[in-house]
Amino acid sequence: MASLARWYHGHLTSRPILTQAVSTGVLFAAGDGIAQHAVEKRSIGDHDWARTGRLSAYGLFALGPAIAVWYRYLSKAVTIKSPLGSTVARVAIDQTVFAPTNTVCFFTAQGLMEGKSLDQVKTKLRESFLPTYKANCMLWPPIQMANFYFTPVNYQSLVVNTVALFWNSYLSMANAKK
Repeated sequence: MASLARWYHGHLTSRPILTQAVSTGVLFAAGDGIAQHAVEKRSIGDHDWARTGRLSAYGLFALGPAIAVWYRYLSKAVTIKSPLGSTVARVAIDQTVFAPTNTVCFFTAQGLMEGKSLDQVKTKLRESFLPTYKANCMLWPPIQMANFYFTPVNYQSLVVNTVALFWNSYLSMANAKK
């Protein structure tokens, strides 16, 4: 386990955005697996691989790089001297700017990758945005408070991705609802 941690740290240090993007893609796929098999009770033979691929692609190509860059930006842009004040400000900005933007991007990207029309994507956003954003606001602020306060910026996306294993299950189910 220690060698895996060293390997991950080495890649995180030398290629932070790529490493965080790949981690996010893998954990999106795992979250979808949890959603399909543990929650939806699908058999392995009934696994929707296209759905897993779409979610993983979103994590790898969109969210992973975005959070890697976003957390670095927040750590530099918020310059309040008090560590607690700085953390509160980062969480507030994260939850009022990044979280709703990512929610819209997620449902839009998933809908387009599913071949839905723009009208269908808009309908999905109207139906799913508010419940998803409310759930986001119940889960993420305390996690981000601890994350931004205690975790070095290079590891913040790893903390988020670990918790997101379950959040991604929720997103997968929210997106799969007809």
